[in-house]
Amino acid sequence: MANENKSNNFKLSPWWLYGTLIVIFLAIEFLGGSGFQESAKLSSSKFNEYLENGQVEKVIVYNKVEAEVYLTKAALKDKSQKKVAKDLLGRANKGPHYTFEIGNDELFQNKLEKAVREKKLKDFNFAAKNNWSDILIGFLPFIVLIGLWFFIMRRMSGGGGGGAGGQIFNIGKSKAKLFDEKTDLKTTFKDVAGLEGAKEEVQEIVEFLKNPDKYTALGGKIPKGALLVGPPGTGKTLLAKAVAGEAKVPFFSLSGSDFVEMFVGVGASRVRDLFKQAKDKSPAIIFIDEIDAVGRARGKNNMSGGNDERESTLNQLLTEMDGFGTNTHVIVLAATNRADVLDKALMRAGRFDRQIYVDLPDVRERAEIFEVHLAPLKKVEGLDTDFLSKQTPGFSGADIANVCNEAALIAARHNKTAVDKQDFLDAVDRIVGGLEKKNKIVTPSEKKAIAVHEAGHATVSWMLEHAAPLIKVTIVPRGQSLGAAWYLPEERLIVRPDQMLDEMCATMGGRAAEKVVFDMISTGALSDLEKVTKQARAMVTIYGLNEKLGNVTYYDSSGQNEYNFSKPYSEETALVIDKEISNLIEGQYQRAIKILEENKEKLNQLADILIEKEVIFKDDLESIFGKRPFDTTHEEFATE
Repeated sequence: MANENKSNNFKLSPWWLYGTLIVIFLAIEFLGGSGFQESAKLSSSKFNEYLENGQVEKVIVYNKVEAEVYLTKAALKDKSQKKVAKDLLGRANKGPHYTFEIGNDELFQNKLEKAVREKKLKDFNFAAKNNWSDILIGFLPFIVLIGLWFFIMRRMSGGGGGGAGGQIFNIGKSKAKLFDEKTDLKTTFKDVAGLEGAKEEVQEIVEFLKNPDKYTALGGKIPKGALLVGPPGTGKTLLAKAVAGEAKVPFFSLSGSDFVEMFVGVGASRVRDLFKQAKDKSPAIIFIDEIDAVGRARGKNNMSGGNDERESTLNQLLTEMDGFGTNTHVIVLAATNRADVLDKALMRAGRFDRQIYVDLPDVRERAEIFEVHLAPLKKVEGLDTDFLSKQTPGFSGADIANVCNEAALIAARHNKTAVDKQDFLDAVDRIVGGLEKKNKIVTPSEKKAIAVHEAGHATVSWMLEHAAPLIKVTIVPRGQSLGAAWYLPEERLIVRPDQMLDEMCATMGGRAAEKVVFDMISTGALSDLEKVTKQARAMVTIYGLNEKLGNVTYYDSSGQNEYNFSKPYSEETALVIDKEISNLIEGQYQRAIKILEENKEKLNQLADILIEKEVIFKDDLESIFGKRPFDTTHEEFATE
């Protein structure tokens, strides 16, 4: 079998043909020109001697320049002619035996005529000689140029090994990768954990491709396009491949950027070629990933001059999608995380009829995703996937795959034979907080300030009802932060003002603790200030949770405000917004100071334990503050 595959994969290079022709040409020249005959250079005096002695049988003069001398059989028997009597193969040398350059051709001709009259020479002749090697050398530059031209044209047309700059004649062809349903497509819905709602939506597409008569017999029409929308890493591309794997049809996959090219009209040409290929192989699926690269709304962001080509590509895509007949059995799937910027004509019925939202997985779906990614790992017996799913709120499928891989690397780093629970917790810490930097130089005073800051977060969050309680605090530098705190947040679908205010207060607890203990503040609260400023601005300008501004929002879900240079409110309103944001933040800052002043002794006690241990857990907080009176069992896990 190995030999068969080897022989089947053998490809005849055109250079073999060129080389063979050159070898044949040289062989003809060498053999046809008596290449095996031994001939030696001869001086004029020696020739005159041989001619006078009657040892020359025939002389042929080529181009009035070079003379070939043929000796008589008697002369060849002489010992002095031993070198030219035999050819290279040891056979009798038929001549020419000698060659030499003549001087004046007329004098030489007279000499030969005289020798013929005196019976010293049998025959002579003047002839023109075509030297093929000279001709070849003369034409060699042209041959090289022609060969180079053929080589460049083959490279440009994609044949014989197209490189990075090749395929200029195929530039209008589609770059879509075709996954063959018999060999390439191995992904099914079993490989896609979670996403139950999205899988139900696309199941109808699969059923139509498997059994189209079931729908067409009743007069129904399958949606011609489905758009998968969701955050990055949620499995949109994987779901599309699973659709193709389940339906067992050809699957054309490409990115939206594959249509974009520097040449005018290339994108539209590639769209036409893509749909032509899909129609030829129907039933088939076309999957365009990151379609916002080519499907962005027309007329927006026209500051650059490159939009004309992108818009012509989009127009061609709109035409191809709307031009489908119901019997073509070609379905278009697309994925994006920016559905708000897509052109409205692309979203209308008859093109992308459906929008399938692929959301971040909940706690149950995360457990299913963990089961998929844990399968190839060597893990300890009885590993609780439910516990792992509770430790990773807000994680996408790609994040969970990264956690599993990171846990395996951590276990290998510690020379373990199996991945255990602690490895996964360390992996979550590594991904969320960053790499520990235990060798970072921190002075005692800075260490004290960091401990007080983190203890302030822990104290305030423990005392507030709606703030997420801590389960772990560390002052070991991790990533860009000098300390980190891990919470147990509740996954809420809606958030009320008191919940947002408690979270803001807990976030300001770090700076408030520095003020209470040291009566001075530092730059260590930058990330906290950024977080609370975003929350306060969202309360005022987006969610309409401010009494001064009332029930008004300046949020634009269509994304058009991104390209406007003017604000959707007046200068007077801008002053009110800035003042209300400042009041919200300062109010929660003073509230945090009040809580910490009431618990200053416990705050210092917690900071001392943190300096000693560097890492404290929920049990340490309970030993100092006691049980939270309004504590509920949250089963989630996140970071500050």
